[in-house]
Amino acid sequence: MARVLIIDDDQMVCDVMVQLMNSMGHEASCALTLKDGLKQATTTEIDVVFLDVRLPDGSGLDVLPQIRETPSAPEVIIMTGMSDPKGAELAIRSGAWDYVQKNFSSRDELTLLLKRALQYRREKRAAKPRPLFKPMGIVGSAPRLRTCLELAAQAAASEANTLITGETGTGKELFARAIHDNSARSNRSFVVVDCTVLPETLVESLLFGHEKGAFTGADHVREGLVKQAHGGTLFLDEVGELPLTVQKAFLRVLQEHRFRPLGGKSEIESEFRLVAATHRDLDEMVKEGQFRQDLLFRLRSLVIELPPLRERSEDIPELVLDHMAKLCHRYGMGTKGFSPDFLAALTSYSWPGNVRELFNAVERALVAAQNEPTLFPKHLPTEIRVELTRRSLHEQDSAPSVPLETSGVFPSWRTTREAALSRLENQYLEDLLAYTGGDVNRACQISGLKRSRLYQLLKKHELISRD
Repeated sequence: MARVLIIDDDQMVCDVMVQLMNSMGHEASCALTLKDGLKQATTTEIDVVFLDVRLPDGSGLDVLPQIRETPSAPEVIIMTGMSDPKGAELAIRSGAWDYVQKNFSSRDELTLLLKRALQYRREKRAAKPRPLFKPMGIVGSAPRLRTCLELAAQAAASEANTLITGETGTGKELFARAIHDNSARSNRSFVVVDCTVLPETLVESLLFGHEKGAFTGADHVREGLVKQAHGGTLFLDEVGELPLTVQKAFLRVLQEHRFRPLGGKSEIESEFRLVAATHRDLDEMVKEGQFRQDLLFRLRSLVIELPPLRERSEDIPELVLDHMAKLCHRYGMGTKGFSPDFLAALTSYSWPGNVRELFNAVERALVAAQNEPTLFPKHLPTEIRVELTRRSLHEQDSAPSVPLETSGVFPSWRTTREAALSRLENQYLEDLLAYTGGDVNRACQISGLKRSRLYQLLKKHELISRD
């Protein structure tokens, strides 16, 4: 017997599905709102959730990751009354088992769908667990990042060609190295090929090597990068920049794991595992004739799409702490604290350069602070402060005007400012306690506040700290 939860605001749909689930010998319950559905999924062991998209208190697609992260990690089948390709894509990328329309052609179709989901769940639980995947420097716990780590673990446990996509600065090489370091090839070479700096006239020589006298200037035998990766991992960074003239030759290398160096008389074997990365849309490049479709098919046996930092901003405090600790150790300086508004500035910035830009900003802030013990927004790079100020002014301009008080007197600037600061303080302290688990020592270290001042603020906002 399985436990099934139906989250749908249509009472008739719920009643019909509960009756069907019960007739199959399963235990079914329903929820008419996302809030109630999340509560049931969190407090009860659930195997499968049928989740509607449009509910009174929000979209089912928005809470799908939260449902998947509940203790029982149920399989989620999205139900919708209308076809939405973008919604279907989002659902599948967020871990849904399936995305179906409500107008089932028959009860048998719904029954089969549930049976397949339960079969998958049973077999997944019974399967031999994979070795623990070590993040190897990958920091964060946002749902989308955890999904990427799960895919990276799958890649490490296999020999499948893996394509890592994502914006510049999202950590594609870090993931590639983690896949290699967690694989059976971890004690062999990890060879990086930066396709953006390969000169087109020498790319074949660099990849495949050459014999002495193969061309003008080839005064000695050179081993290519593909050969150097024998037994290990070959990482093609920014594979979208690989010249078309080389793509066909490399496709054969992927198929046969054999190649002939320039000027060579016989082929050489290289038994390597391939991981590639790109920030470009390779499907669009195929349409424009800039990338070979057959090579793309070979590259993406398994695909890991890394999210931009703005879509996992909850990881910023942990990323900042981890990188700051490394920098302080490198520079031989004591651990620094930071003010509440410093962290607020970092979490509100959009980070177009992603994690790479964040790390660069933290390092520049440390350099600017020198021997000062606490980091403030003043220490951040000027371009970031300017952007934040512009956004703040734009938000103020577009915000509705402040209503008159009941007395009919317009509030003073000081009153408005103090009220806003009080709300900001309260939110920051709540987030700080949640992040540190109530550890006052760590809270002081992160915030840069003295212990007495922290207690003073906690008392002011009637917040209880677990010392």
